[in-house]
Amino acid sequence: MTASTALESAPLLLVPGYWLGAWAWDAVTARLTALGHRSQAVTLPGLESAEASRQWVRFADHVACVTDRIAALGGRVVLVAHSGAGAVATAVADRAPDSLTRLVYLDSGPVAPGTVPRPDVTEADTELPFPGLDALANSGASPEGLTAHDRAQLEAKAVPHPGGAVREAVRLDNPRRNAVPTTLVCCSAPSGAVRELAAAGLPMFSPLNDLTDLTLVDLPTGHWPMFSRPADLADLIATEAARD
Repeated sequence: MTASTALESAPLLLVPGYWLGAWAWDAVTARLTALGHRSQAVTLPGLESAEASRQWVRFADHVACVTDRIAALGGRVVLVAHSGAGAVATAVADRAPDSLTRLVYLDSGPVAPGTVPRPDVTEADTELPFPGLDALANSGASPEGLTAHDRAQLEAKAVPHPGGAVREAVRLDNPRRNAVPTTLVCCSAPSGAVRELAAAGLPMFSPLNDLTDLTLVDLPTGHWPMFSRPADLADLIATEAARD
């Protein structure tokens, strides 16, 4: 794809996972800009800073933030969602499927109707503190590929996630979301394993079976490819955007 062709393609909107803001995508958006793509990253409500108000933030606020940003871009976009933002992206696709030319899940995936992202978070939990990379690694979020600088940046910049944005059931009622062209970027687990888990009907992976236009691609690294392989990730996103 030439730079002029890239500029004519749909803009790219990147949503980070839990505890992160738009800053997490800086190296990726810089590369995408160099490739000629229009790209923006989102900081979801309650994640602006450690001091941001999180008490009243709900899942619907995160969905509205993304849909409003799409509307502000003036048309259809390629939506990229990392990790826990997969639930938000699924809800956006359910609410406005015609606003997306492609949905890219980065070490993430769609959720089923009624999914509660974090059922361990109670009404009393205003926020979900960042547990640290070591604790996340113990729960399966691999830090593979992160340098000491990457780790220090993540630990220093991560902020608590709003509790109200992760403890509510995700309401989905528009089957047209499943027709949005979708790419799953597999980092922590290879695509072959993901396909097997989906075919076996495991709840975390079974929503993939409902998608009518699904591409799986591998980017072997840990759970944080925007830090561990930012240039490769940007090139991959650009390639997937060009499918449309």
